Amino acid sequence: MKVKLLTVIVLSALAVSLFATYPDKPLNFIAPGGPGGGWDTTIRVVAQVLKETGLVTQPIVVTNMPGGGGGVGLAHMQTKKGDPYTIIVFSPPLLLINLTGQTQYSFKDLTPLAMLIHDYGAFAISKKSKFNSISEVMEALKKDPKSVKVGGISAFGSMDHIQFLIAAKAAGVQNLKDITYVSFQEGEHLAALLGGHIDVLSTGLAEVTTALQTGTIKVLAITAPQRVSGILANVPTLKEEGIDAEFVNWRGLFGPPEMPDYAVDYWINTLSKMVQTMEWERFVAKYNWTKAFMPGKEFLNYLEKVNEEYKVILKELGLYRGE
Repeated sequence: MKVKLLTVIVLSALAVSLFATYPDKPLNFIAPGGPGGGWDTTIRVVAQVLKETGLVTQPIVVTNMPGGGGGVGLAHMQTKKGDPYTIIVFSPPLLLINLTGQTQYSFKDLTPLAMLIHDYGAFAISKKSKFNSISEVMEALKKDPKSVKVGGISAFGSMDHIQFLIAAKAAGVQNLKDITYVSFQEGEHLAALLGGHIDVLSTGLAEVTTALQTGTIKVLAITAPQRVSGILANVPTLKEEGIDAEFVNWRGLFGPPEMPDYAVDYWINTLSKMVQTMEWERFVAKYNWTKAFMPGKEFLNYLEKVNEEYKVILKELGLYRGE
């Protein structure tokens, strides 16, 4: 009994010591996508704000690890089991690539640290389009699901595709699996829209902002619960257009599986301070993000709930590859 008690005391003292000195070497932040995308932007902003505010004094190295819709980065994290110095950013594809069978790993194979923001989707058309509203798009799809070509950056069955299908389902469109969806690499999607290769672009708010400024596109609706500020202020929500649907592109940070408790506690505490800084506020406004801080266990509960919701739409499409 005395030996067990002594062991507990020693381990407790060690944990306190580790918490007091952590982090004591450079940190590796991973964006599981290429430069300029949402994951890359988010993780680089976090790194910059942590350094600018002095919340983290150790060097932070940001590494891009694209591939497999996030699957390459997710697989890499499995090789970092228990490592307190490696952190990755993720969003809905973390759930979708598992549910569609693209990877055996899921959010359960990471350690949720904190949700940071909500971003939202947007549905855009060329200024030359025959459509004037998202309702007109949906009416056309009701008559013929193959009459409208939809494009996005994400893969078939992933985020840009799913957010459009959620809207279409809520609008009463049948035979969702018959809707034509074309996946593009970043940089190709706007050219495809303007060239008439697709009729509607399903993407994120940030991706349509620059094109909207040039006057070449029109944004029909956004997936947010209310209108956003800035150049998109006049764009209606789906609900304003009579479509009872939303799609949240949450983004958050994760550690590898079995990340030590002292590191988890450190990051929850540090990130909770970061999201209250003026530096963070500046970037949130710049990218039209919505602050949505949610620490570890609450974040995990949220992921479990949303994962079940995604299953429903994927089953309807015949894309669910679970039990």
